[in-house]
Amino acid sequence: MNLNLLAATFLLSALIQYLVQKIFIHYKKFDEINHRSSHVSLATRTGGIGIFLTIFSISLLYYLNGIELFEYSLLIPLSIMFIVGVYDDFYNADFKLKFFLQIIVAKILIDQGFVISNYFGLFGLYEIPWLLAQASTIFVFLVVVNAINFIDGIDGLAISQILKGIILIEIFSPNLMTHSKLGLIVTFAIIPLYYFNFKQKNKVFLGDSGSLFLGTFIMIFILEILSSDLTLKSEFNKTLFSVLVLLYPLIDLFRVFYIRVKNKKSPFIADQNHLHHLLIKRYSHKKSIILITISEISVIVLIILVTELLKYSIRN
Repeated sequence: MNLNLLAATFLLSALIQYLVQKIFIHYKKFDEINHRSSHVSLATRTGGIGIFLTIFSISLLYYLNGIELFEYSLLIPLSIMFIVGVYDDFYNADFKLKFFLQIIVAKILIDQGFVISNYFGLFGLYEIPWLLAQASTIFVFLVVVNAINFIDGIDGLAISQILKGIILIEIFSPNLMTHSKLGLIVTFAIIPLYYFNFKQKNKVFLGDSGSLFLGTFIMIFILEILSSDLTLKSEFNKTLFSVLVLLYPLIDLFRVFYIRVKNKKSPFIADQNHLHHLLIKRYSHKKSIILITISEISVIVLIILVTELLKYSIRN
């Protein structure tokens, strides 16, 4: 891929992040500090806006010049989820409305060919009926997108999880995808947010606009793996690989849901029972992210090694 494009993406993202935050600061649109907040300084929820505008601007430029970087039709579901997130950032949208719109986006992706029609041996299932394929795709979409949204509680965690997912996908499926260029563009659009996210003053948060947008983005990659004839490196099981890509978000999501239901609370009402919230009570945001990432990667490597050893022993 053109290195000039990646450098331009990085610089444009940094510039847009700076300008958008300045506009929000001018109009005093700050993130509210309350009992669930993990910050005490002024911050804006503009990270997702900056990332989206960067990707949209570059896509528009190449589209107008007749150059196809990826399937531009993907911008339709991505844009819908971005708008839903922006609305949620400003008006705290009801979770039922968000779920309804997420289902619509999932159906759009299904109609574009992103559907889980084969479980690849999970629960003893392979090819499944079309209605079950659509229902399971919508369910998985809701789980993944909201898992990414749930972990956006401390600086840098959600974007680190997205970058980790992109790297794993590129390693195990280097010829994937019709959308690998989009993955690189998203990567270089995300990186400048680390600087703004970890500033001591006037921080920039990803916001629901970013977490829902990036959650949908990584879900498109997962669906492309599960819905295509692509074979992963070493013929690694696709279903297991998809879980590993999203290991921490999924563990945290199901853990928090269990705790909330056990305490007879709505599983959709935010609190500070997430694993990362518990960690930052003892460590800084940076140390917490490093600890989560190292632990997660260690588990992933262990599972991969065990899987490969089992396959080797079976063959011999």
